Amino acid sequence: MTPDERLSLQEEIVKLKTQKKAIILSHNYQRDEVQEIADFVGDSLELSRTAATIDCEIILFAGVTFMAESAAILSPDKIVLTTELDAICPMADMIRVDSPRPEIKKFPGFDNPPSYVFPREFTLKDIKNRYKGVPVVAYVNTTADVKAESYICCTSANVVKVIESLPDDRVICIPDKNLSRWAAKNTKKEVIAWDGFCHVHERVRVEDVIKARKEHPNALIMAHPECRLEVLEMADHVTSTSGMLRYAKASTGKEFIVGTEIGLLYRLRKENPDKIFYPLRKDMVCPQMKKTTLKSLLRSLRENSYLIQLPENIRVSAKIALDRMLMVR
Repeated sequence: MTPDERLSLQEEIVKLKTQKKAIILSHNYQRDEVQEIADFVGDSLELSRTAATIDCEIILFAGVTFMAESAAILSPDKIVLTTELDAICPMADMIRVDSPRPEIKKFPGFDNPPSYVFPREFTLKDIKNRYKGVPVVAYVNTTADVKAESYICCTSANVVKVIESLPDDRVICIPDKNLSRWAAKNTKKEVIAWDGFCHVHERVRVEDVIKARKEHPNALIMAHPECRLEVLEMADHVTSTSGMLRYAKASTGKEFIVGTEIGLLYRLRKENPDKIFYPLRKDMVCPQMKKTTLKSLLRSLRENSYLIQLPENIRVSAKIALDRMLMVR
């Protein structure tokens, strides 16, 4: 795409957005040009909560489908659109409420599941029947119906705080086994995990951390808790994408190795022009996140596609799980 074509698309998007009283939300992992034109950029739940407070008629979410669902859960009075209907988070799709899961492809970095996780050939209702009365803590990286079937939600930043807020001695934590292991390490409660994972973070190995430290000896390593526990234990700071942005800005360090999807590098560099950022692995790319383009945004605004609609009983139940999380201090 030439600079003139890019500028033309941006101008059309801004014009349509104004006409339709729409706002554009972009996740931190989106393409640079998508983040550049968005009204708000951030973590998925952070964006949905922000959108719920904005006076607008249309929310256009540049991310994956569960993120647009979260916006629809919190803003039932607004039109919520997702830019690409087939931009589905593989991890969120690894757990189903009561129907057989689709065949999961083996992404790079996937090994056989460790013994402490509940196998993916079962359903959420199966695990609830197996552990009756044990509360389900659902990562926000789940579909609306899974949230609706769960007791409370959590983010990668507050998972330990959410678990600690519950009176129970053990919890079911879905769907990311790595986030569950990180939580289990930081709480005395028993954490029953699910065999889900993010293929972008799962592929990172100890050898990658050793290699990155050798290449950039003065850099601090930030790692997302969706990484393997042995990787997290080698990092200087473990946190969400928003946490990485705060940490990099507040730190006196000048070089950072970024252990998450490379889309975050755009914002890190933009907000910290005096600092240097390196990806922990150059192939930490989510193809689903990269499906959205400027042309996707323009098409969505023109056609009001793709509309996210949730059954009201699912929306209400999912909101209860989110609200319980938001009450945790």
